[in-house]
Amino acid sequence: MGKDYYKILGVEKTASEEEIKQAFRKLAHKHHPDKEGGDEAKFKEINEAYQVLGNAQKRQQYDQFGSTFDQQGGFGGGMNWEDFMRQARGGFAGGNMGGFDFGGIDLGDIFGDIFGFGGGGRRAPRESRGQDIQIEMQISLHDAAFGFKKTIELYKHIKCPHCKGDLAEPGSKVETCNTCKGQGQIMRVQRTFIGNIQTSSICPDCHGQGKKIHEPCHECRGQGIVKKKEEIEINIPAGIEDGATIRYSGQGEAGAKGGRVGDLYVRVDIRPERNFERHGADLLTRKKISFIQAILGDKVDIQTLDGEVSLKIPAGTQPGTKLRLKDKGMTKFERRDRGDLYVEIEVEIPDNLSRAQRKLLEEYRDLD
Repeated sequence: MGKDYYKILGVEKTASEEEIKQAFRKLAHKHHPDKEGGDEAKFKEINEAYQVLGNAQKRQQYDQFGSTFDQQGGFGGGMNWEDFMRQARGGFAGGNMGGFDFGGIDLGDIFGDIFGFGGGGRRAPRESRGQDIQIEMQISLHDAAFGFKKTIELYKHIKCPHCKGDLAEPGSKVETCNTCKGQGQIMRVQRTFIGNIQTSSICPDCHGQGKKIHEPCHECRGQGIVKKKEEIEINIPAGIEDGATIRYSGQGEAGAKGGRVGDLYVRVDIRPERNFERHGADLLTRKKISFIQAILGDKVDIQTLDGEVSLKIPAGTQPGTKLRLKDKGMTKFERRDRGDLYVEIEVEIPDNLSRAQRKLLEEYRDLD
């Protein structure tokens, strides 16, 4: 019998016309070559099978004589595979399908999500989203450690305060668009050789708004937005890293004609701090002490982010020793605890000793 079209569609020989249609729909969705994981050879094969089994007369001939009865490659009227795919990607609009018969199946719901037409119809856009705003903000290490709030001023598009973004002059007449019945789009059903295809487009009368405005707002001229200064409170979280970007949703430019508001992005640059080096949540500072303090030990004042604290220098401290001040570092991001402050000791060696000092050191040396 040649090709087994029943097996290709996965149906029994006793399958009804509706069962064959459903099998074809399912397989066409699965194997369409313009879909991820699609298989052009398989797609071509199932179309060939449906051309026969979906037509009562051809099915009868196939059951009697097999697949060689009169298929001419599976596409009626001489249409080849390239012609079919070209017209499919073009939406099948206004083209002669060369006798390619789909038995009344509306292929809009099969090809609509691939080629961008048909099915339930894609909703036309009714609004344009406002642009995002990006700014940079320099902050101190102290601010980065503890976080802060600050009010900034931006000159940007905001919702028109006069019409409240409704586009119309307050108190003026606003009607539902009769053409699209308030939907902002119109639907059309086009008859083709492969069935009915449903398409959608922006309403030409209301331009996607769904309403007819008789008197546009004089402040925004019917756009729903104006450009003005606006104050925004910025919240910088404690422990933020240098170069981090914070997103403030809905604080960007307002969208025209009711469009969604964009976002505000704040990039944080932490100014270098002369006294501290940051290593994650820990900080490093350096403290110079005399060699006498290093030998005998002492208490010294250390500058921290919280102010001055006293640090004990143990006797016999060596140059390069790091002493830890617990919980005096950066706040850990999104946590309440803090890192530590490490104090690296630098020992100063005098180069202008007096005679008395030199004599004492020589006597100390001779004790060894």
